[in-house]
Amino acid sequence: MNGDKEQPDSYKEHKKSNARRIEQLIDVVEKYTRTEKHLEENLAKSTLDDVKHTLKIQEERKAEIANLKNIIAYGIHEQVDENDNLLKNYTYANNYLDHNASRMDELTLESTKEKQEHRKNQMELNRKAPLY
Repeated sequence: MNGDKEQPDSYKEHKKSNARRIEQLIDVVEKYTRTEKHLEENLAKSTLDDVKHTLKIQEERKAEIANLKNIIAYGIHEQVDENDNLLKNYTYANNYLDHNASRMDELTLESTKEKQEHRKNQMELNRKAPLY
């Protein structure tokens, strides 16, 4: 029995969204870990402004990690207007594609178009989702 064939489209989209969120979570955790290691190794060589900037970025990453964990585990979005972010990213990427598609390699162009489709689908899903 194939569960995907029997599931409604919204469930399939939810699974795809969570898969992308897990990939994003892994990416942010890896960046956080690399930056922590780099900071430890180079603290003596760094300026105070560099350290402050790095710590600010790390705090943003911690918040993003917590938010992604909450979304994946509980479906709860905290302190982030995902629809606003999706719309901004969608609009920015469309403008970028309009001006640069002819200069992009095929793989990057297709990947960007696929991301745009994912963003569009997610925005549509979010409009249909019940408000709690």
